[in-house]
Amino acid sequence: MSKSKFIQKDNLNETESTFIYYIELIDKEDDDIVFRGWVYSNDNCPVSVELLDSKRDVITDVKMWRKSRKDVKKKFELDKDYKSEFLIKFERESITCQEIYIHFTQEDGKDMYVSVNMAGLDESFTTWGKVSEFMTNQPIRRTARFIKNNPKQLFNRVMAKIRNDKDDYTVWRENNMPTDEDFNRQRGEKFDYNPLVSISIPLYNTPFEFFEPLMESIINQTYTNFELCLADGSDNNKLEEFINERYPNENRINYVHLEENLGIAGNTNKALEMASGEYVMLTDHDDLLEISALYEIVKVLNEDKSIDIIYTDEDLVDASGKYYSNYRFKPDFNLEMLRHLNYICHIFFVRRTIMDQVGGFREEYDGAQDFDMILRCVEKSDRIHHIPKVLYHWRAHEDSTAGNADSKEYAIDASVRALEAHYERVGIEAEVEATDIFIMLKSTRHLQGEPLVSILIPTMEHIDDLDKCISSIIDKTTYKNYEIIVIENNSKSKETFDYYDKITAEHDFIKVVRWEEGFNYSKINNFGAKYAKGDYYILLNNDIEVISPDWITRMLAYCQDDEVGAVGAKLLFEDDTIQHCGVVIGVGGFAGHILTEQDVEDVGYFGRLQVQQEISAVTAACMMVDAKVFNEVGGFDEEFTVALNDVDLCLKIREAGKKIMLDPNVMMHHYESKSRGYEESKEKQNRFKGEIKRFRDKWAKMLREGDPYYSPNLTLLYGDCSPRRNVERFLIVEEIERANE
Repeated sequence: MSKSKFIQKDNLNETESTFIYYIELIDKEDDDIVFRGWVYSNDNCPVSVELLDSKRDVITDVKMWRKSRKDVKKKFELDKDYKSEFLIKFERESITCQEIYIHFTQEDGKDMYVSVNMAGLDESFTTWGKVSEFMTNQPIRRTARFIKNNPKQLFNRVMAKIRNDKDDYTVWRENNMPTDEDFNRQRGEKFDYNPLVSISIPLYNTPFEFFEPLMESIINQTYTNFELCLADGSDNNKLEEFINERYPNENRINYVHLEENLGIAGNTNKALEMASGEYVMLTDHDDLLEISALYEIVKVLNEDKSIDIIYTDEDLVDASGKYYSNYRFKPDFNLEMLRHLNYICHIFFVRRTIMDQVGGFREEYDGAQDFDMILRCVEKSDRIHHIPKVLYHWRAHEDSTAGNADSKEYAIDASVRALEAHYERVGIEAEVEATDIFIMLKSTRHLQGEPLVSILIPTMEHIDDLDKCISSIIDKTTYKNYEIIVIENNSKSKETFDYYDKITAEHDFIKVVRWEEGFNYSKINNFGAKYAKGDYYILLNNDIEVISPDWITRMLAYCQDDEVGAVGAKLLFEDDTIQHCGVVIGVGGFAGHILTEQDVEDVGYFGRLQVQQEISAVTAACMMVDAKVFNEVGGFDEEFTVALNDVDLCLKIREAGKKIMLDPNVMMHHYESKSRGYEESKEKQNRFKGEIKRFRDKWAKMLREGDPYYSPNLTLLYGDCSPRRNVERFLIVEEIERANE
């Protein structure tokens, strides 16, 4: 439970044991204060939440959101629809008393008061900035583990917060966003290629406090060859009057007032009909453009005129237009991720002939009209470019999707239908369903036949672990046409070989082959693959336990796609926190996992822990690979004895033109390194350093260019997907050099 110098419990009715609560986040957004946390009752009764002043009267000028929360529901075995999470938002200036209360109540009269000292709260923001978020905004099981295992890192990061009360993204913006000097230079630059860009915007009763700054952000663009196409479905002429008064001599503005409001898709199509440019750019009516947006886009086109589609990074800006947050640092084009989450969103910039081909927006997909349109556009061209710069600011206010997902729940159904239509057009047979995460979808591809799958399990001793692994495969797996090849590596005990005799006698689909040389993970698996009869291999550690019964079915359905070479899974520690959900090339100077130790239900940065996606590499602790592809790339590189062999294999597969897929719906427990142990000896550490050097030499080009599925704006020092620090280019080099000493 969260306590500090400014927040305390005041349980007047002595019913403390009735309520369990946790204050996760206390933050300041411009002039507003935000509390976020969760609460439940031991009686499993609904708990009401309200904010009271010092006299215990209800404060009415407060925004309150409640919803169900999966991690709390699972941890405390609550009912499916139990609304445990709360978010409270209020203006700081509206509170004049020195103490307020978060009041928890239930119908039988039991209640609890959590008092908040407002003076202490103000002081905490002045001194600590957002440190409360770092300390408390963690999955339930993660905070204690982090503090215990990372005391030095915790101390360093807290001290950094004391020295600088700005959040990480604010610091990143100060160091990376363009300056007035940059804008002046851009205005003076002459391009060889100066295409006309049509900025198309649908309007409908747009508030002036949003419309005016949007217009200024467009009119002041440092690249000037554009036209602004405005289709206004408003029920009054206020926007038209504003444009005529503010911009009487601006001939780049094309405005039409529609006879009726045609909805999002219809109004946008009317704006597109006005476009005469070579490219069109889509913008919402209440957002902001970075004034260098068109310059950066046209700069890319001058480097490669064949590009058809461009998208950029974005963030959220609050209603005041002053506070920027929620950075969306995107990967390069990732079709599989796009299918399940519209990560592209803004800016979307496309050649007009392609927009004409797809026919603009479709009204039947209102709510997900952008998603549907983007899918149809990317079907027409693979000349797609990502600019990893924040050039769009998505306005977050109460009525926007960015500010309140509940305001457009109808978008979920439209998204499902849009993806189903896309699959039909491209010839993929799959079932599509919504998830509990807003606008994130789940696909289940159909199998083509029932080919034999060979499961390769290297092992030495540890028959309890091996038996747990094999038993979970046999007991839980719904797919039936598989064989298991146990690759025995220098076990000594009689019990181990007795176990081999037992399982092979009981199951004719299990065989044991013996590798009698020293441990070399790559050689062992290459050896085992020679005995495999399947069209597909599953590389599996002996310390894996199956969670998802459909694991083979889901991975195989992906692997049957001719474009796919391998598929990975989400692996969990024993306490259901993340051990692996994809590999990022470049972390620590070579490669590594990110977002580890987060709860299994966590979405992760940009949905990374839940969304089906293409990725650079996955771990061979659980990886399915097309047998033909495995053999074509030469299997594992046997110079990688223990480490990085699986990452190297994935990069070879990608180099051969095949994709690596990650399906987080496939989950396994991974009791990491039980058989082999950790890198505790000097000999093992030296071997590990040598393999890092070999990896860096072999994949130097990719390390220089960066992982295409991980933004260059994200840190490579930590696994938390925080913004990259300015010093990282020096620190990463230093870390690499230290590893090679």
